[in-house]
Amino acid sequence: MSFKSITVAAALAGTAALAAGPASAGQTFDAVKAKGFVQCAVNTGLAGFSFADSQGKWTGLDVDLCKAIAAAMFGDAEKVKFTPTTSQQRFVALQSGEVDVITRNATQTLLRDTSLGFNIAGVNFYDGQGFIVPAKSNIKSARDLNGATVCVQPGTTTELNLADYFRKNKMTFKPVLIEKLDELLQAYASGRCDTYTTDASGLAAVRAGQLAGKGEHVILPERISKEPLGPIVRHGDDQWFDLVKWTLMGMIEAEEMGITSKNVDEMLKSDDPAVKRFLGVTPGFGKATGVDEKWMYNVIKQIGNYGESYDRHVGPATPLKLERGQNALWTNGGLMYAIPFR
Repeated sequence: MSFKSITVAAALAGTAALAAGPASAGQTFDAVKAKGFVQCAVNTGLAGFSFADSQGKWTGLDVDLCKAIAAAMFGDAEKVKFTPTTSQQRFVALQSGEVDVITRNATQTLLRDTSLGFNIAGVNFYDGQGFIVPAKSNIKSARDLNGATVCVQPGTTTELNLADYFRKNKMTFKPVLIEKLDELLQAYASGRCDTYTTDASGLAAVRAGQLAGKGEHVILPERISKEPLGPIVRHGDDQWFDLVKWTLMGMIEAEEMGITSKNVDEMLKSDDPAVKRFLGVTPGFGKATGVDEKWMYNVIKQIGNYGESYDRHVGPATPLKLERGQNALWTNGGLMYAIPFR
């Protein structure tokens, strides 16, 4: 047998093994399936991302992702439970098994991926850290904050980035560390702090939400860090990691393919082989991820594609008024790019 024949045979054998689906389900995957719902760690309250109304109904971009995972797993986006967590609580909740996945504005970093024992399952929002100040302060730039008192949540990349930025620019500051966001914003709004710093999306959210009616506030133009936000799971269960990762990828892929919650039923009739595979008309992807073949149909029908979720919760027509920017599809100059469904 020639070397070329051996290589081809090995490649075909590998493809066949992959097509057979996952070798075994993992502990988290099995546990989620058995209990019948997905437990997600979310923010304690951040408009546009994860926010509960007076009736306890959760909405937001991160909430949609949690519901999408449930739709993929069970065919029902309502089979979810939410655990509100602060910046310091979120990782403990995941490590302890209290939650199955973090779908919360959590920055992905090397140490969180390795030392904390987590797996990063993609990015659902590209962000950067900024500063917000009262309009009456007439501060125009982060460089004007030398000697400022800064409100910041402890145990965050925000706190570390803040120190790095001021040290790098040979500036001084006085931190005011408060874990609970509402208390921190009260300190800022009362004038105890000259500025509040977090991800720019978070600044837009609080300006439209908790700070509404408490004077005018300006988000300064500088972005002092990279903040890729997205779902995080524990090490040790590749099948659960795969499902979370590919659910997010699928929402992005659906937008790339022009599949929406409104046209997904019509798209089931498409002759495009890629669409047929994606929506489960041609089987294979569901078996590979350990769920029903119509898993992505269920996600898009019940939640929508990534663009629909973005526009619904944080886009230009919402109180946050966030343009797509880096979160536009790669075909529109952004960073959102789905790994191929093949």
